[in-house]
Amino acid sequence: MRYKSPPLHPAEILTSNSTSPVIDIPAHGETGVLNCVLIDAGRGLDCVPLKPGQTRNVPTKLTSAVPIYWPHVQAWLAMSPIVKGRPYIAYRDPSTRPTLETRRTRDQRDTCPLIPHYSAMSDPTVMFFYPQGKPTSEHQMEVALKKISAVFHQFPNQQVVKDKFHLVTKACDCPLYWKMPLFVATGGEKLGHVESNTFLDFWKKLLLSCHDQASRFIHILTRGLRDHLTPDDLGAMVQDVVDSHPGLTFLKEATEFHSRYVHTVIARIFYCVNRSWSGRISLPELRRSNLLRVIQLLEEEEDINQVTSYFSYEHFYVIYCRFWELDRDHDLFIDRQDLHRHSEHALSTRIIERIFSGAVTRGSKQQSDKMSYTEFVWFLLSEEDKTHPTAIEYWFRCMDLDGDGYLSMYELEYFYEEQLQRMEAIGIETLPFEDCLCQMLDMIHPATPGKISLSDLKQCKMTSIFFDTFFNLEKYLDHEQRDPFASQREHDTDGQEVKDYYTSQLLSDWDRYAAEEYELLVAEEGSNDQQEDMLYEDDDTEGEDALSPNLDNIITNNNDSESKSEHWKKPSFTVTDFDMDDEDDDDSADYAADSDDCSL
Repeated sequence: MRYKSPPLHPAEILTSNSTSPVIDIPAHGETGVLNCVLIDAGRGLDCVPLKPGQTRNVPTKLTSAVPIYWPHVQAWLAMSPIVKGRPYIAYRDPSTRPTLETRRTRDQRDTCPLIPHYSAMSDPTVMFFYPQGKPTSEHQMEVALKKISAVFHQFPNQQVVKDKFHLVTKACDCPLYWKMPLFVATGGEKLGHVESNTFLDFWKKLLLSCHDQASRFIHILTRGLRDHLTPDDLGAMVQDVVDSHPGLTFLKEATEFHSRYVHTVIARIFYCVNRSWSGRISLPELRRSNLLRVIQLLEEEEDINQVTSYFSYEHFYVIYCRFWELDRDHDLFIDRQDLHRHSEHALSTRIIERIFSGAVTRGSKQQSDKMSYTEFVWFLLSEEDKTHPTAIEYWFRCMDLDGDGYLSMYELEYFYEEQLQRMEAIGIETLPFEDCLCQMLDMIHPATPGKISLSDLKQCKMTSIFFDTFFNLEKYLDHEQRDPFASQREHDTDGQEVKDYYTSQLLSDWDRYAAEEYELLVAEEGSNDQQEDMLYEDDDTEGEDALSPNLDNIITNNNDSESKSEHWKKPSFTVTDFDMDDEDDDDSADYAADSDDCSL
């Protein structure tokens, strides 16, 4: 078997007067510890490892070496025998070996910034790639354990209860809202407190196995049982945000509405972080996301609505209000007829059929012809922000009828045909499919003529126009009535000034939609206050109001159906402006229906 020498690397060190390159691995116990290697300067020569038991005399010893950074070189080492702590690699044709001209001494190596010093590689546990982060030194570990131990000594019997556990969390240099998962992981949920010895043992094992924030977060939430996160793992942390965040004090007493907020936050986290659609957040996905940074921001910001990613209560309020309006029978599921009423029948029948066909279903728990609340969260986020990567994948799956990974002209015509029929029915002048197709292809610029791939759509900045053209009539007509490139110019100019204060990111289409809808809901609820008093002045139940004036008759007519579904509790809504200084506002009103029976 032949192996190609690796190309010349800036950090390579070559020696002269040697007939065979030598890889120096000093003995360390029973195994050799990779320290450094001498590599010929990548002339493209073929080389083979020695056979087992075969040795070769080397006239000169290694005087300079280079650390190993290439996996294929490590593969050579695995196939080469170690003779006195040194594996050898022999050239097939030593006579053609090039003359070595580049030389450096060991002292020069120590001062070269491109080559790490040997001491950095001397620990057998230190590898060149750290899946769980760079290991913590023994000194750092001792300092961390002493700091934690000092906190436990402040409490009787060195036992810390739940209400004081935030002190231990901060001593571990963890974000504040890691405290509940950490409390549960160390046995505090069963005993009601955490003992010093138990926590120190847990934290020492954690420091030995997990060396960065992301890996520690997964280890704590899963109690070290898995290398990925599931929706259930995030429940304790989000519930702790509901219980202790100052921006959610108005919701603290309304315990029956907590689960809906928790489910909404978890659904949004998986929508943005779980890019593989697996229902499991892996360590690489967590590292690539902004989730840990957002959790840290919760500690710094008292107004929960300022943290628009995942945890905003205003966003939850908008999502759940839309769900409440569509779910008329309040069975915690939405069917085809319910979804048809979304945004005044804006969506086409064919795209709704594709949504319920299972094209975008995550997992196998979907009820037949029903959409759960979690699935509705994904739908609404995808519908209102079609530029998000997950939204593009969501609608691409719906439009890819044959599942070949491309949108063919036939598939585009299939969805546009219904749009033409709907426009003709309401007397709007239609655009022939051929002309529409030319516009779409000019906008997308597909790499393969005649079909559009997912990567083509992700590279286009106007995917919302593309998708709306084929299945959202209301938004399609809105795009047709204005300059098709107006929205793009807004992002290129004014959009640069509208950024999230904490993440320094441009506000997304979803952020704009949620802000506008929340203002409309606030104005709508305010205008209905007098109507509510008139409707319920003779009713024993006070403080209940309909979510919108269109639902007043529905709620009245559904009294009989509510008796059949007693698990659903009719919510009462009171909009708050989140002004913590105003003592007259009733911030403890209920905002969502009880959803304990609805699982992720």
